[in-house]
Amino acid sequence: MNKIVRKEHFSANVVMLEIEAPLIAKSRKAGHFVIVRVDEDGERMPLTIADSDVARGTITLVVQKMGVSSTKLCNLNVGDEVLDLVGPLGKATHIENFGTVVCAGGGVGVAPMLPIIKAMKEAGNRVVSILAGRTKDLIILEEQVREYSDEVVIMTDDGSYGNKGLITQGVEEVINREKVDLCVTIGPAVMMKFVTLLTKKYEIPTVASLNTIMVDGTGMCGACRVTVGGQTKFVCVDGPEFDAHQVDFDEMMMRLSAYKDAEVESFENFKK
Repeated sequence: MNKIVRKEHFSANVVMLEIEAPLIAKSRKAGHFVIVRVDEDGERMPLTIADSDVARGTITLVVQKMGVSSTKLCNLNVGDEVLDLVGPLGKATHIENFGTVVCAGGGVGVAPMLPIIKAMKEAGNRVVSILAGRTKDLIILEEQVREYSDEVVIMTDDGSYGNKGLITQGVEEVINREKVDLCVTIGPAVMMKFVTLLTKKYEIPTVASLNTIMVDGTGMCGACRVTVGGQTKFVCVDGPEFDAHQVDFDEMMMRLSAYKDAEVESFENFKK
């Protein structure tokens, strides 16, 4: 059992939770994730670690209410406990001094991007962070991102904050004015797809952190499989980060929607 020690609402449907997990806090690196099970009836949810505090023995997770299990987790309060918390899982982000790194994060994808931004900056890179959301309310962790970025560009679909437009417009603006050595993108699959198509046009190496359906997190069940460079890979053990130009995003999005009807039905029953 892992106790929640701090909770903060970023918006009506996005919650930050700081949870006791001393061994994970001590060993995690940028890019690592955990699998959470709220209770005996809960499904196993992969969540990338947004931050950790070794002294406090805690890790920070950012959760968006999407279905039954994520809603259950977001509804917990300080002092409550989650049943299972397993990690750190996956491969850590490859960090080195690339030069100029564009970090393009959409919505709650900014949370797993934060430790990567920090690590890239500490490695000596110039870091340009582009944060995107449909509206101002969906821009999260801006203050923390600014702390480790040389520049921050805000893009909102409706123009309610920062610049009006899609994240690809912000990325292309940076590409057109300076040499970009690497792009890292995290967010909704469709967003990562179009960021990747853009950077491929400009021949800029790009890394995407994939958010597939996941069950055991150890490579045994195969639920998280994706096609990368024509080969089957498992996101939980081979990733979650891959060469974005090699990822079959269309197949990935199709698999993500495979259980949508069942998820909607389950959520409606849960609300009743």
